[in-house]
Amino acid sequence: MKMSDGVEQAIHSVAMMAGLTADGVLSAAALADFHGVSTSYLLKHLQALSGAGIVMTKPGPTGGYRLARMPADITLLDVVLAIEGPAPAFRCAEIRQRGPNPLPGKPKMPCAINAAMLRAERVYRDELAKVTLADIIGDLRSKDTDGAIAARGCAFLAHNERRRSAN
Repeated sequence: MKMSDGVEQAIHSVAMMAGLTADGVLSAAALADFHGVSTSYLLKHLQALSGAGIVMTKPGPTGGYRLARMPADITLLDVVLAIEGPAPAFRCAEIRQRGPNPLPGKPKMPCAINAAMLRAERVYRDELAKVTLADIIGDLRSKDTDGAIAARGCAFLAHNERRRSAN
C-alpha cells in the first residue's frame, strides 16, 4: 500500500507541535522549511488535520498551528485518516462482472479477494490505532542517545515558535 507524502509530513509536523509551549504556535512556512517540503502542499494537510480536530489554528500574521489534543490522544490512524480519508485502500470494482464471460446475475458470494483485502486493512488500521503521538515521541527520545535529534528540534522551536498571546 502506498500513502501520499502528506502522511509523513503530517506525522512529523504534529510531532514537532508536541514540543510547543502552552501558548506557542508554529507557522506552516516554518514547518515546511524545517522539513524541506512545499509550504502550499503542507498547508493542504494542516487544513485536513485542523478539520479532523488534531490541530488548531491561530489566524493572522502572528498565527500558526498547534495540537488541539494531547499527544496521548492522537493516534497514527487519526493522522492517516485525516490525510488519506476513511475509504479503504482497496476498492473492489466487481471485475468478475465484466469481460466477455461475466458471471450471470448478481454474484451470490462476496468477492473473496475483496474480503481478504478488507480483513488485511482492518489489521493495519487496528495497529495504527494502537500507536499514539506520545508513543512515537517517547520511542524517539529513548533512541536519541546522543541528543542530536532533540537538539535540532529544540533549536528550531526556540527560533520559530510564536506566542499565541502576542498581538
